[in-house]
Amino acid sequence: MGSCWEGIDESRLLIAPVPGANGDGSARFLSLRHPKSGVRTSYLLCNRLLQELHWFKQPYGSWFLGDYVSEDGSLYTATPIDPVFIMLPLFEDARMKKGDDPGKFRQLDEILFVNDYPGYQQLFSIAKDCMEIVCESKEIGSTKFFRLDDKKVFAWLHYKVCQLKQTLPALDQNYAAREEKDTLADSVSILGEYLKDDPWLKLLCDHFKLNLPEAKRIAADIEVCPSAIESPVSSSNFSQQGKNPSEKKTGRNVKQAKKVKVETESRNIKEMFTRASRRRN
Repeated sequence: MGSCWEGIDESRLLIAPVPGANGDGSARFLSLRHPKSGVRTSYLLCNRLLQELHWFKQPYGSWFLGDYVSEDGSLYTATPIDPVFIMLPLFEDARMKKGDDPGKFRQLDEILFVNDYPGYQQLFSIAKDCMEIVCESKEIGSTKFFRLDDKKVFAWLHYKVCQLKQTLPALDQNYAAREEKDTLADSVSILGEYLKDDPWLKLLCDHFKLNLPEAKRIAADIEVCPSAIESPVSSSNFSQQGKNPSEKKTGRNVKQAKKVKVETESRNIKEMFTRASRRRN
């Protein structure tokens, strides 16, 4: 069953969890910095789950949304993203590390205060729960302080790489015939789309003995659908759909649109898997 997001003039179609289905009933769009590029990017916070938005567009298409016809046939989808990726650059800057000095402990509300980005304040409860996996923490009275810990960050990233390396063959049988190092390189390059080159992506490449420029080239070669930054959510109203949407798509041409220039580093991870495997057929 569809529902509308208020406060916007035009309608767009968004496939996302229904607020309240499995959470606290809240949903809002947030403007945050992309963790790699720093570009302002739209995310969806729904039922305390942070999701990135992806934009798909086919030519000559429209949507029937109840009694309304949306001439713009574009489609937005929301997919979960680990909030640690989003907040890692903030915690890196907040500790003000210099050389071998591990840096300072900071309060969470200080770390999440970013000029012109009030959306980070909405992540307070999420950060409090998830960031200890990559941070040291200490309590003074009723106040808790956090400091990013390099060893914890690397352990977390190493785990992510290993999980991706195991998942890739399950997504496409072509990976089963590939060399282990190639699958490892793809895993690191996918994570690299959410990490700054220095220090984290470089640290992973050094550990796994991978060439950093090659890993970046692999990521650049992966064809993906553009992210929501290219069609800002701030200028559109969305119809939100559950598992059984009644809306139908109509169009004279159902061929996939030509590749659109991606202006942000955001990626649809599942699409990256399938595109990477097709290149090696």
